[in-house]
Amino acid sequence: MLIDVDESQLVLVDFQDRLMPAVFQGAECLAHALSLARAAQWLDVPTWGTEQNPSKLGSLPAEMKALCRQTLPKMQFSASEEGLTDVLRPPVAAKPVAGNARSLPKHLQKPPQAAPERNSVVIAGVEAHVCVLQTALALLEDEYEVWVVTDACSSRTERNRDAAYDRLAGAGAELVTTEMVLFEWLRSAEHPHFKDIQALIK
Repeated sequence: MLIDVDESQLVLVDFQDRLMPAVFQGAECLAHALSLARAAQWLDVPTWGTEQNPSKLGSLPAEMKALCRQTLPKMQFSASEEGLTDVLRPPVAAKPVAGNARSLPKHLQKPPQAAPERNSVVIAGVEAHVCVLQTALALLEDEYEVWVVTDACSSRTERNRDAAYDRLAGAGAELVTTEMVLFEWLRSAEHPHFKDIQALIK
């Protein structure tokens, strides 16, 4: 099964200024996450950010924050507990009924149209064994397809990062790399953004 760009959303977890210097291979991890976010913008993939205890750990880098539709501050480790699920799958808003349609019986009125669901969540972030893990497990419980981008996730130690990947794979998350995501979103060298995205990984 390939990642479908039209069914994808991107979640960037806690790439915060004061946390990243302590993270194993943090600069590389951040660079991959920014590549994902830039590609997501070109390909119209909704992108969301989270910030853990921002008063203590700082903000996402300005460039990353600018690529997110919304950044959610949180104190809980799982972003799903602090509003992420609401932005990933917003409730259908009832549209005002116009004109003569108001007088129709309810069963003849057209129901509000939901936006197409995007049930594939591509997730990158830190720390892999805490906030990424707990967010991803909650998304799996909510029946999302979860794709964890291993070269765009990390922890303060390699051991904790790798333990997170073992547990996530066992729970049903797909472990992928940045290039896997980008080329599966594109599907073809004839895609209009192929050269832009190719430039991100060179």
